[in-house]
Amino acid sequence: MEPIQLISSILFLGSIILVITGWIDSVIAAMLGIIAMILFGVMSEVQAFQFVDWNVILILLSIWIISGYFGKSGVPDFLASIVLRMSKGNVAIFVTAVGMLAGFVSMLIDNVVVVLMFAPVIFHACRRFHFPSFGPVLYVGLCANTMGTAMLLGDLPPQMLHSVSGIEFAGFLWHSGRPSSFFVLLISYIVTVAFFYWKFTKTYRGIRMDLSIMGEAKPIDHIKDKPFAIVVCVIFLLTILAMAFRPIFGYPLGFIALWGAIALILFFEIFKRSFTLEMPNMEQVLSELDWRAIFFYVSLFALVGGLEHSGVIKLIANGMTPLIQKSLIAGSSVLFWVTAPIVGVVEHDAYILTMLYVIRDLGTLQGINPWPLYWSLLWAGTLGSNLTIAGAPALFVAKNLGEKEDQRKVSLKEFFSYTVPYVIISLVSCYIPTMLIWVLPFAK
Repeated sequence: MEPIQLISSILFLGSIILVITGWIDSVIAAMLGIIAMILFGVMSEVQAFQFVDWNVILILLSIWIISGYFGKSGVPDFLASIVLRMSKGNVAIFVTAVGMLAGFVSMLIDNVVVVLMFAPVIFHACRRFHFPSFGPVLYVGLCANTMGTAMLLGDLPPQMLHSVSGIEFAGFLWHSGRPSSFFVLLISYIVTVAFFYWKFTKTYRGIRMDLSIMGEAKPIDHIKDKPFAIVVCVIFLLTILAMAFRPIFGYPLGFIALWGAIALILFFEIFKRSFTLEMPNMEQVLSELDWRAIFFYVSLFALVGGLEHSGVIKLIANGMTPLIQKSLIAGSSVLFWVTAPIVGVVEHDAYILTMLYVIRDLGTLQGINPWPLYWSLLWAGTLGSNLTIAGAPALFVAKNLGEKEDQRKVSLKEFFSYTVPYVIISLVSCYIPTMLIWVLPFAK
């Protein structure tokens, strides 16, 4: 290893350790890593800027803006109310179904936003029918974090895969002549949700929800301004369709997503007097964005870019080559089962982005098909991050909300009683179709 590679590795690991431990703010830690790399000559300030995939950043910003309007539309409450009535007072069915619904919504909306959308629904039922909220809201966080990688828009890892490999929206449904992310994760999701339904039937045995006290209120009553909800849903749908057919238009995904967000903002700015809801102005829209997360992701791209520029990623790829060349089955399995525990305790976005570059270089330099490895990394990285709050920000938010609602501090044992079985069952039920669909057909 050359001196510049050693320096860049130390600076990268030091920055990530600061992010993980929380000794200082994660954004500051990541930015200090960039500044240090520039000062030590790993990269220039211009290169640091160029290493950032601004297309991905635009996707994040734009989808968050649209999600903010979607949350105000009342549609999530409308859907949850339907689920409540369909449960017919069965708590296990209600909690399981709300979590499952949150997972599907998270395919298009950031998982933290999904938790914030559905937590009030859980709390409303818990207060009215007198049962603890921590378990259900943590389960919602687990579900939301699971299905975000099923499609391109729901989470950062699939967007990073698009950045590194060039995969399009449709590739998450069908790729290389076989089912890909949506179908494989759906198999794992259904198995895991079925287990938790069984778990909740035991937890809430003897508890019933008397829906008669809800009166004659209809689910549609949750949508206070129906034209507003229709406009939001239509523009959101059109944006998703435009991104799905991006190859036809030829524009980057970030540009398409940005146009969707701008169209929504302009429409409500021009016609705001036609709606009964108070429309947020541009300042309010921007203030509701998670700018800390944006700066962190920008810094992350620059840090990993510094590693690549110094040749560290190429070194790692060369080190993995013998195992992968000897056996794709062994290599994919090791990658899958090593990734899962790592992302359970570290910031998984940094790890996944780094390894995506490693796998890309393996494919380019050694002629190895990267897709079995891409998917093994992405799926294990998503499911394994559900172990702790360090791995998944959605769990951090869910835990805080649940503890605040129940007015108690949750023990680590109770927290793990949900996350550990969720992670183990989801990983096992994902590993089997991963091997059957994506690894064995390409193994020599």
